[in-house]
Amino acid sequence: MSVFSRPRRALTLVLVLLTTLALSLAAVRAQDEKVLVIGAAEFLDSMDPARSYSPTGIITLNATYDTLVTFPPDTADSFVPRLAASWEASEDGLTYTFTLREGVLFSDGSPLTASDVVFSFNRFKNIKGNPSFLAATVESVEAPDDATVVITLNASDPAILAKLAAWPFSVVNPEVVTANGGTDAADADTTDTADAWFSTASAGSGPYILESYEKESQVVLVRNTNYWGTAPYFDRVILQNIPESAAQKVALEAGDIDIALDITPDQIEAIDAIDGLSVYTTGSFTLHYLAMNRNAEFGGPLADPKVEAAVRAAIDYEGFRQLAGPGAVTPAAMLPVGMFGAYGTDKAPVRDLDAAKALLAEAGYPDGFETTLEYPTYTQEGLNIETLAQKLKSDLAEAGITVNLVPGDIGTFIEKVRAGESGFFLVWWQPDYLDPDNYLYFLPGRNGGTRAGWLEADAEASLLELRDKALTETNPEERVKLFAEVQDYWIANGPYAPYLQGSIQVGHNDNIVGVFRHPQWLIDVAGLSRVE
Repeated sequence: MSVFSRPRRALTLVLVLLTTLALSLAAVRAQDEKVLVIGAAEFLDSMDPARSYSPTGIITLNATYDTLVTFPPDTADSFVPRLAASWEASEDGLTYTFTLREGVLFSDGSPLTASDVVFSFNRFKNIKGNPSFLAATVESVEAPDDATVVITLNASDPAILAKLAAWPFSVVNPEVVTANGGTDAADADTTDTADAWFSTASAGSGPYILESYEKESQVVLVRNTNYWGTAPYFDRVILQNIPESAAQKVALEAGDIDIALDITPDQIEAIDAIDGLSVYTTGSFTLHYLAMNRNAEFGGPLADPKVEAAVRAAIDYEGFRQLAGPGAVTPAAMLPVGMFGAYGTDKAPVRDLDAAKALLAEAGYPDGFETTLEYPTYTQEGLNIETLAQKLKSDLAEAGITVNLVPGDIGTFIEKVRAGESGFFLVWWQPDYLDPDNYLYFLPGRNGGTRAGWLEADAEASLLELRDKALTETNPEERVKLFAEVQDYWIANGPYAPYLQGSIQVGHNDNIVGVFRHPQWLIDVAGLSRVE
């Protein structure tokens, strides 16, 4: 899942924002509510679970909706019940039967039944939104009775439980959604009009309800009094849009926010030195990479595989690790270190400027060439994307490639990338679901490949066969072998240059306790509390 931006704010605007925030928080806290305020750089394309494909959306939807299964609060190495009390798979792995837990209510007090799951999953699939590829193997969803859901797959899918734990498989209240323009019909992609309504309210069974959303300002969640599980500690959660890490640090130090999600590595020491504040650090699955369009109309010289290899050879990987701080690593290929089946750092690329120049000469560019690099202005997990772009410009210049930087608004940038019209772009990928087959997205015939002009029609038959095997193989040992082959191919080929896997820094008040980062839902606000 990838990318995103907000414009750099002037210091005056930052101070106005923080002053306004402090006054609003004082008013709220005066009401004796238990309030949690989180500062983050907002990226939110939709509040509709069937359409949302953004970090702020993931946090919000995890708090306001439920999925059939989920992960433990502090790990992603197993699955635990959520709406489903239990489940079982058929011997051939094509049928999954889920038994729903009893007594679950939607936030309006109406009971949640198996037919609601059927509606939600069919709507998600038929809307054909950005996350719809997660439902590609779902052939049908049925409700033989109110407490049973049967999912039939059209092909073996070793990642199906990981997908079901992701936000697009959230269960919505059909009565409320249809009353506000929603439908699960086959033509939902053209007839469902509920997206705008979802930005004003929620229709789930999660621990919180969406109270309000002010674009590029804040998301406000309030406790769901009909929640079936353990009541969350906080009555109200505010996700405050603070685009700049420096402003988040100021707000954290002033006590205007409790958590800052986008702390930079160079801020860690200063925050840790302040009494009452700490920084939580952990590794990240976020993969930073360059993409080069194989369509020469957009990519120009970068459509040549030899030029792609030259770009990979020209990158100063060690310099990026130092820039990203402790815990940063260089991935070997388009599969992050730590993911099941991924290579470790022993196969990571190293810089070779001589090889880069030789490859450019072989491709017909002995004196290099000039190009543009597009990217969104944004801070991702404490890394300023513009800083990364500046370094890439410098690295490639040493090989003879002159790069003109073209920063842009996140929305415009994403639309162009998704249309396959960006020739050379800097982006990142957060996993949609925690399984390596999510990264097969970067092969021909999948969305990532298509957006880089790497089309199925132009790919070798052997690569497509490897892709399809990796998508359906369920034996863990065989999966490791197949993903090794995929990574070997990426290392030598493909229109990508993965250059960094950073770390995550979350600044927080010491009186806030819980798990501050999870690889699936980023931060679970319902699992946090305050030491009284």
